[in-house]
Amino acid sequence: MTLTFAHPPHLSEVARRAKPSSSAPTPSATSSPEDPHQLPVYDSGAPVLYLPPLLSSLPKNVPAVPLSSENPPLITETHLPDIDPASLSLHKALHNFHPIDANYASTPYKNAFNWSQLTLPEDEEREWYCVVFRSKRKAGSDGGCQYLFQLVIVVLNSLFLPFEALYEADKKAHEEAVRNGGLIMYWYGIPNQETGMNLATCIWQSRKHAIAANSRPHHLKAMKLAKDSYEIYNLERYVLRKPKGDTHVEITSFDGGEVGW
Repeated sequence: MTLTFAHPPHLSEVARRAKPSSSAPTPSATSSPEDPHQLPVYDSGAPVLYLPPLLSSLPKNVPAVPLSSENPPLITETHLPDIDPASLSLHKALHNFHPIDANYASTPYKNAFNWSQLTLPEDEEREWYCVVFRSKRKAGSDGGCQYLFQLVIVVLNSLFLPFEALYEADKKAHEEAVRNGGLIMYWYGIPNQETGMNLATCIWQSRKHAIAANSRPHHLKAMKLAKDSYEIYNLERYVLRKPKGDTHVEITSFDGGEVGW
């Protein structure tokens, strides 16, 4: 018997289906067509070919960046408390962040995404901390949802947890991370229907920000709820570097020390 891994629509697909008609009011530049934390309705449909990033909203004192009318990113309701100039440039570049193809879950991180297409000002120099989660949910589940902060796939199985409780915990954990600062972007894919493997990643202003988020109460609660949901759960850590005198970024493995601020 061949096992297939089902999944609910990606949040970007939910947003696309909910996109207002031409006669409806146009969303503001600071919000996505649909709240990325809104509880989605699970139904069948065509797979999403373009999976946008979930970007943290800029601080309220920073002018909003207009969203593209084609494949816009998802934007959080919660705002970052602050952001430095180089990270703001990265945030703008990440509006166009996406995987190269559908094999991202089994592709080395530096080759999985369109890093070469991200451009920043030549005179800026900065490092950011990246965390990658490669996961596989337990076989036999009927569906899953994406954990909005820890970046993992949660099994929707009556043997584990009520979906609404976990979804609410995930929402609060993600909002908590943005509100406390440092989380620039979160991206996650869709589980491979044959292997069940998925990849998710987040980019932080610094390693210190990421470590601090691990001790927040909503994060701890969500982790406790999700701990029994996975067969495979591997963490990888990288440094995203923007050298001065160049307009492009590069990815290297994290080998210790501080990254960022």
